[in-house]
Amino acid sequence: MATALLPSTLSFRGSLIRQVNRSSSVFSNTQKRVFVGCSAKKKIGFFDQILDYIEGGPKLRKWYGAPDLLPNDGSGVDEEDENQEEEVRDAVLVTDGDSELGQMIILSLIVKRTQVKALVRDKRMANEAFGDYVESVAGDMNSNQFLDRALRGVRAIICPTEGFLYDVGSLKGIKHVILLSQLSVYEGSSGIQAMMRGSSKKLAEQDESKLMASGLPYTIIRAGALQDTPGGERGFRFDEGCSAKGSLSKEDAAMICVEALSAVPQGGFAFEVVNGEEKVSDWKQCLVKLMEKAE
Repeated sequence: MATALLPSTLSFRGSLIRQVNRSSSVFSNTQKRVFVGCSAKKKIGFFDQILDYIEGGPKLRKWYGAPDLLPNDGSGVDEEDENQEEEVRDAVLVTDGDSELGQMIILSLIVKRTQVKALVRDKRMANEAFGDYVESVAGDMNSNQFLDRALRGVRAIICPTEGFLYDVGSLKGIKHVILLSQLSVYEGSSGIQAMMRGSSKKLAEQDESKLMASGLPYTIIRAGALQDTPGGERGFRFDEGCSAKGSLSKEDAAMICVEALSAVPQGGFAFEVVNGEEKVSDWKQCLVKLMEKAE
């Protein structure tokens, strides 16, 4: 099952478990019990093992939106309950869910017990990786019917990469959109590097423009150059212009995207962030202060 995940996501998994370990009294001495206890039952997936390890046993899976491990054919699903859930907008949609950052964001959402939907290219691989904790959807992005199905039941969207927002049609009913933007990095490029990033820069510009004109509450996270470095080890900087020259751990970027769900702006809100010296213990409070400063 783990082969469906990128190596960087496996590393991020370890960082996430260490963070939970620091705040959970039930974490210690559970790994051995969980893996032995599950050996006589239906083989569980990679994410089941993670959550069993964190929360102390498969009985607590229902807290994360996966009350039972379903057969591969999906039998046993109560269609009436499914229809009722679709009428409620409480899910978070992660676009580009099989990308490196997409996987990191999905894992963080699962651990926060958030209902997750993910746009993916390979639905089978996504199902193997995330199991019952994520509703993976794949299809033609140019099809309005497919987009309606993908957005059904969704209250917020997290876009870890550029390209989704410009092509999508109506986002009616969405309460909050979070965009991780590298536009500042692209604009700060020069020479051959600028030429190589030209198409990505255009997509980022289009996404930001579409979002700003949407009339929806949005948060644009203008991050510095994303780096394959461990998250949770350094502080942050938020001053204007920092993202053009600074860098940000991909793990920290994923974490900030998820934390941004806790602070929904009245209208639009954009801020820059890179790794630095400022420690953040309360992200909701930090984001609210940044909103006030931007007004």
